[in-house]
Amino acid sequence: MYANAAFGAQQYASVGVRAGIEDASPHRLIQMLFEGGLQRLATAKGAMQREDRAVKGEQIGKAIGIIGGLRESLNPDGGELSENLESLYAYMQRRLLEANIESSIEKLEEVSTLLRDIKEAWDGIAPEQVRQKAESNDTRQSA
Repeated sequence: MYANAAFGAQQYASVGVRAGIEDASPHRLIQMLFEGGLQRLATAKGAMQREDRAVKGEQIGKAIGIIGGLRESLNPDGGELSENLESLYAYMQRRLLEANIESSIEKLEEVSTLLRDIKEAWDGIAPEQVRQKAESNDTRQSA
């Protein structure tokens, strides 16, 4: 599931947050992507309100890239949950393209709400549970 999280982390680093990526757990890397995406959307909304088209486009583009990193981090064998998230992320990227073209604050807010909801669910996964699952998988692969 986390094999491609490094791609997303690189995408996040490219928007100005470098500290801690090397030492972050896979769980934390995904949290950082969510945080970065939400920050970009907030900045894009402000730019949209100021009618600053260049910043709006740049920030929406970065948010689309971060959501792409989240898509890349999905486990292709993750079943229905991964498939649903894949579809939702693709939808979010389309809505952001529309928001950019139309300068639609409503579409930006829709994506922000969706991303925030997914982030809250992700944050609810205790890092200890993630570690235990990884160790359990390592043990099974070793056997």
